[in-house]
Amino acid sequence: MLSTRHEVFFQVAQEKSFSKAALVLFISQPAISKHIKALEQEYKTKLFERKGLHIELTPAGSLLFEKLLQVKNIQEQTTHDISILTNALQAEGKLKLGASTTVALYILPKVLSVFHKHHPNIDITLLNRNTEIVLDALIKKEINLGIVEGNGRLSNVDYIPFITDKVIAVCSKKSPIAKKRLYTIGEITSLPIALRERGSGTLAVLKTVLEENGIKENSLLVKVKLGGTEALKNFIIESDCLGFLPHRSVLKEIKHGELVEIAFEGLNIERNFYFIQRQGETSNLNKSFIKQAKSLHNI
Repeated sequence: MLSTRHEVFFQVAQEKSFSKAALVLFISQPAISKHIKALEQEYKTKLFERKGLHIELTPAGSLLFEKLLQVKNIQEQTTHDISILTNALQAEGKLKLGASTTVALYILPKVLSVFHKHHPNIDITLLNRNTEIVLDALIKKEINLGIVEGNGRLSNVDYIPFITDKVIAVCSKKSPIAKKRLYTIGEITSLPIALRERGSGTLAVLKTVLEENGIKENSLLVKVKLGGTEALKNFIIESDCLGFLPHRSVLKEIKHGELVEIAFEGLNIERNFYFIQRQGETSNLNKSFIKQAKSLHNI
């Protein structure tokens, strides 16, 4: 178990603020300062330094934070593994997930609901960001398991295949684009388009497929770039623009007639989702969640 001083240090390092750490830990700011001072005396070095209104970790502080991350992960895995030996149905532990927007909004809710029902004592947290940010959080050990679009093949990350999804072109039923349902691939450069933000897996797979068809992103009439699937979808419903969105995200809107699917000859956009873990750092908790997710999607 980590000492109280180490827990306080860990929270300050995460928040980069003594006052914010005090709020999270429900103790006074002077008490926070006292714990950090005692820890610095123990290690005979400064762990934080002030930079204007902010604080940053010193090299010694960064090293300590990295080591504490490892200890906390081992501690959480051990708690889970021992609880399984006692009673598998009452297993304890912390599942720290990260998922790209499509997965978090349209795939994970059912999986999380079923997993929580089978493992009610597991504390689940979910980071919902684009693929790039989820990968970064995994590498920084802020999460232990992620689900992202595309197989980047980073050398320090293990990729486990999950499911396949389609990305389709849609526009508002009120848009002039909806007058036709089938376009040639070349016509795409003459249509107003709204795209996802940089770092989005949806944008990455779209760019790849378009380039395979000889179309560069800079040749598109891009009117706006928006962060998040829901933001882009709601913008398209109210605008004349064409957008590319995960099929799962627009099923209801197509059914109710708010959006119209537009086809382009020879354009088929599919992307694969993968579970990601730091290489060699799997756990029984991760394995249980992956098994549950795959069984729900008949994989």
